[in-house]
This record gives sequence, C-alpha cells and structure tokens, in this order.
Amino acid sequence: MAEIDLMDKLVSLCKRRGFVFQSSEIYGGTGSVWDYGPLGVELKRAIKDAWWKAMVLERDDIEGLDAAILMHPRVWEASGHVEGFTDPLVECRECRRRFRADLPELEGGRCPVCGTPDAFGEPRLFNLMFKTFMGPVEDAASQVYLRPETAQGIYVNFLNVQTASRQKIPFGIAQIGKAFRNEITPGNFIFRTREFEQAEMQYFVEPGTDEEWFEYWKEARFQWHLSLGIRREKLRFHEHTPQELAHYAKKAVDIEYEFPFGWKEFEGIHNRTDFDLSRHQEYSGKRLEYIDAPANKRFIPYVIETSVGVDRTLLVVLADAYREEMVEGEERVVLSLKPALAPIKVAVFPLVKKDGLPEIAERIHKELRAAAVSSFYDDSGSIGRRYRRQDEAGTPWCVTVDGQTHQDGTVTIRDRDTLQQVRVPAEGVLKWVRERLA
Repeated sequence: MAEIDLMDKLVSLCKRRGFVFQSSEIYGGTGSVWDYGPLGVELKRAIKDAWWKAMVLERDDIEGLDAAILMHPRVWEASGHVEGFTDPLVECRECRRRFRADLPELEGGRCPVCGTPDAFGEPRLFNLMFKTFMGPVEDAASQVYLRPETAQGIYVNFLNVQTASRQKIPFGIAQIGKAFRNEITPGNFIFRTREFEQAEMQYFVEPGTDEEWFEYWKEARFQWHLSLGIRREKLRFHEHTPQELAHYAKKAVDIEYEFPFGWKEFEGIHNRTDFDLSRHQEYSGKRLEYIDAPANKRFIPYVIETSVGVDRTLLVVLADAYREEMVEGEERVVLSLKPALAPIKVAVFPLVKKDGLPEIAERIHKELRAAAVSSFYDDSGSIGRRYRRQDEAGTPWCVTVDGQTHQDGTVTIRDRDTLQQVRVPAEGVLKWVRERLA
C-alpha cells in the first residue's frame, strides 16, 4: 500500500464507518471543520478517558479543571496572543486565495491554485484568534475572543485550584477542552483544523527543579502514547532549536508521529518558566505567588506544560491501526485498535434468522449493553460480510450464535487480529470480554 494513498483511504473509511464527517456537508461543507460520528465520538471519548485516567485519576498531585471558552480580553493581552499570535499571510492578486507565506509550495511566487506567476505582494501579519462580541452592542469594548488554547484558563485559576485543593508544589492542573484558531492554510484531514480539542496539563514547580521535571514529563508522555498501542518506530522526539523556541520557553520538545504526509508534531512538552504567571500577575495586579510557609519562601512557580491535540491523537491512532491484508484470497481492511479504545467492543451475530438464534443473540447483546460494554447487533448479510464490516470498525471480538449453541450452550468468539475462534458458554461472554478489557 503506497503511503500517499493511506490518507485517502482513511478519510473514506472514516465516512463509511461513521468516524468523521465533514461539517455541514449537505451545504457543501465548512472548511477544515469536522463532525465526529457514532464511532468517532466513542473513539475520541476513549482517548480522552485514557488521558484523564493517567493524568488525574491515578495521581495525587494533579487536579482537574474545566475553564470557560470565553475569557476576559486582558487574558489574551497578558499572554501575548493579541500582539504576537500571528502568521505571515500573502494573497494572490488574481484569485484572491490566501496562504501562509512560509509554505514551500509558494517558492518562486506562482499561485498553487490558479497558476498566476509573481502572484504575491509583501506578506502581512494575520492574527489567528477568532473574534466575537459579548452583549448587545458590537464595539471594541464588547470584543472577546474564542480561546486559541486552553492553558490560559489554568494559569488564571492557579491560586483558586491550589487553595481549594490544598496542593503543595509541585502539583499540576489538567484540562480537556475546545480551542479555536483561524488557520490560514489548514488541512491533512483532522490534523490541522480551525476548531479542535486539547488535553493540557500545567505542572507547577519550584524554580531550580524545572529541568528535572521537564525530563520526567517528557518520558512519561512518550510512554503514555506507547500504552495506546502506537508503534514505537513511528514515534520520535524533536527538540526545538534556539531559533524554534517560543519566546517564553526555556526548553521544548515535540512528540512526532510519522504520518503518510511526513513526521508531524501532535504533542508538545514545554518549560514555560514563570512567564505566564508573571504576566498575569503584572496585568491583573493580583499576586500569583506560591507561599511555602515551612521553608519561609515565596516564589512564582515555573511551569512544565504537556499539551496534546486530541484530534491529532485520534488521527495517529487511526493511521497506526490501519492495515490491509489478504485472507483466503480476499482483501480485508482492519483497524487494529487497542480493545480499550475500540468504539465497539463486541459484535453479536445470529448465524441465521431462524431456529431461535436471533433471540439468544439479542439476549447476549442486551447483557453486554446493560454492563456498559459497547455491543453491536447485526443479522444482515453473510457472516463473512458482517466480519469485514466489524474489522473496518476496529471491533476486537465477534460473537456468533449458531446451531451448536442449541446443543451445548456455547457460542463462537472470533478475534479480529488473529482470526482465531474459541467456543465460550453463552452466559459467559460478558465475563470473557471483561477479563480481556481489564
């Protein structure tokens, strides 16, 4: 399978099986905005749950937060987004299409859309934040922004969370939420979009311990991605050079995945020093220092940030799980998802629509559903076609109720990856599945 074809195949599969749809498709679509269908929303939820479990539920030193999307405009002045959150923009004088000025396909000055030579003038800076208005009057005093990142909601709540939770340094605050960027040139399916979800954790540490904690979180986050079943050889670190570093960062490392369109970042680990809390202290006039009473010290904490794109992680999981193979002379498409992430855990089939088999299959299906194990009932088409549909959906196990069920009370469970089949008592299917999801 040529790598260049993989993205097209993934996009087709995502629509066909209900993972991802183009937003407002019946109206021609909205550029680089996507809707998650029945399977996509479950996969996305599973990824977020896995992140929350690792970052909050299993730790004593990280608290959760859900900050609002709309914030005081001064927040974005303090953070530097109003002044500096920009990309260089050029516009074709002929077709009026706009592009990021640093795109390699613009070298030579020819418009990649209409082909006009020497199409572009001088670049101008374009702020990526979406603006809106709060209240009934649209004027500068009522202007607010859709947040371009979730981190600032954590910084402005630093003392609220620390006081309420009685946490001591070092500790973290974690949040999953929507962010919005008016990207000039989005693309590559759900990799670069204008509306997306971030899972961010800001870890507050005493200055002088920041380098140690940076290394800790760098390794911890890499291991988490491996725990999702992503192949190690497809992952790598990219450390930012001094020229690449953001102005606030002491050090930064990206975790990159080898997509069909090249190595690209989907998580960043950053040493942000005390920049953010210092700026918010300056702009708000409120003290944001941490007081260490036993040591008789007060200081503005340094921040180690871990920031991962949920949508990008979902694309990583899909791309890494996708494969095509020949089985008994027929090609099958498989999403070899880790069972804990699979949107459907079990598919239940009656072999035929008679002899009481549908009733037994329905009973197993309902038992799984009642136990919050996602199950799909299907009695349409040949058993082979039903298997293939579930392989594409990433379902790890298919249960078939057949003639032997009446004889000994067992059903067949087929494994998606190995294609091996075992006989299990019908009343033991739930227990069998739970043991393998543990």
